[in-house]
Amino acid sequence: MGASGGFPLDLVLFGMIAAFLVLRLRSILGRRTGFERPPQANAPAPGPGVAPGPVIEGRAETPAATSSRPLPEPASPLGQSLARMSAIDPTFDIARFLDGAEKAFRIIVGAFASGDRTALRSLLSDDTYRAFAQAIEAREAAGHVQVSEVRRMETVAIEEAELRGNVAVVTVRFVSDQVSLTSDKDGHPVAGTDAVTEITDLWTFERDLATHDPTWRLVAARSA
Repeated sequence: MGASGGFPLDLVLFGMIAAFLVLRLRSILGRRTGFERPPQANAPAPGPGVAPGPVIEGRAETPAATSSRPLPEPASPLGQSLARMSAIDPTFDIARFLDGAEKAFRIIVGAFASGDRTALRSLLSDDTYRAFAQAIEAREAAGHVQVSEVRRMETVAIEEAELRGNVAVVTVRFVSDQVSLTSDKDGHPVAGTDAVTEITDLWTFERDLATHDPTWRLVAARSA
């Protein structure tokens, strides 16, 4: 997938499209979210005991505090990789990154289901966006309607992290309770279920830490 490296492009894209069309939205990163950007100096201060959230479209969002956010041990190989990222970009903060990653996950799940290409465009790499757009076009051509809702986020945790020059590549494990159902034009179910289902996704985000662009984009996704 271009800069994501390590995976055959055709296989990754085919797997993503198949997951969207045949099963349900099992894996899902445009307007610029910049979920790594630190709070602006003139931003309103959060209330007592409220941690600052990711900056989404120019305003600070308070993240939901319901998910488990285990942090890597600093001395572990994973922790050391993240420390090297902080050495390149001192604004990189693991907790804030996870807040933003969860926000992006929720946005993308909803945007894919509703066919909101504008919301998806800034959150995805070029290759990943093309795969999403193709899946949406195929769904629309078939007259299918998808409804997806994240009912609860159980876990958001960094699974892998590496530096490729100045490019940071971070894989996040999302464990969520979702409702995802695709119906035909007559309202008959064709994929998914209206029952709440626990889904585990692994998303790989990428960002060039040496640039001023704060946006992390999704470059690969799979179900675990």
